[in-house]
Amino acid sequence: MNALSVQGLSKSFGGVHAIREVSFDVVPRTVHAMIGPNGAGKTTLINLITGVYTPDAGSITLFGTRAHNWSPERVARAGLSRTFQNFQVCMNMSAVENVMIGAHQLLQGSLLLGMLQPPALRKADAQYRERALSLMDFVGIQAFANAQASELPYGALKRLEIARALAAGPRLLLLDEPAAGLNQTEKSEIATLIRRVADEGVTVILVEHDMKLVMGISDQVLVLDYGRRLVQGTVDEVRRNPEVIAAYLGAAA
Repeated sequence: MNALSVQGLSKSFGGVHAIREVSFDVVPRTVHAMIGPNGAGKTTLINLITGVYTPDAGSITLFGTRAHNWSPERVARAGLSRTFQNFQVCMNMSAVENVMIGAHQLLQGSLLLGMLQPPALRKADAQYRERALSLMDFVGIQAFANAQASELPYGALKRLEIARALAAGPRLLLLDEPAAGLNQTEKSEIATLIRRVADEGVTVILVEHDMKLVMGISDQVLVLDYGRRLVQGTVDEVRRNPEVIAAYLGAAA
């Protein structure tokens, strides 16, 4: 069973065909990169997969269940978690509290329970805090656990978002530009982290412009161009494909 199966997916905005009959499968426990020049349709495809947009045609299947017209909340409950290209961090909270937010769908409570703070709720809160601290250790930012998020350096904020996404216990993790703005050392470290996530059993969809990073850790690469699937294959297959070379470097190249 595939972690994700997309078949004949299409989406238009007015007269603009953002996605045209795109099909691909994502195998569990792999890193599946999604690349393409600016305007290729990557963001639209992400929004279709995560339920932000409704497709005009085609189907999306998550872990064997067709996710047709699912809301983002239902997609998340089914096991898909994501990070964002632009930070979605609560800067007025501590780093560990930000990670705990990622587990909100796993928590059971209400306003009344929150006010009364029964022992069971306090115990659950302590358990989720320990889980959050463990995830911060996993991504390498345990030293910032009690710091305000606003005090974290840029690279640590990138890792914080990954830890928060993992707090939801996903089976499929979508990373949107996780290396954007990082220096070469930080990019190397984030690449190692992404590979570790997949090795731990979480399937990763990686949207990234850094081709060195993509080619270094991906099992499969999907290339989009003008909203259509150009090619999908292994790193070597994609690297040698003349259509990919033309899309990135121009037909003359």
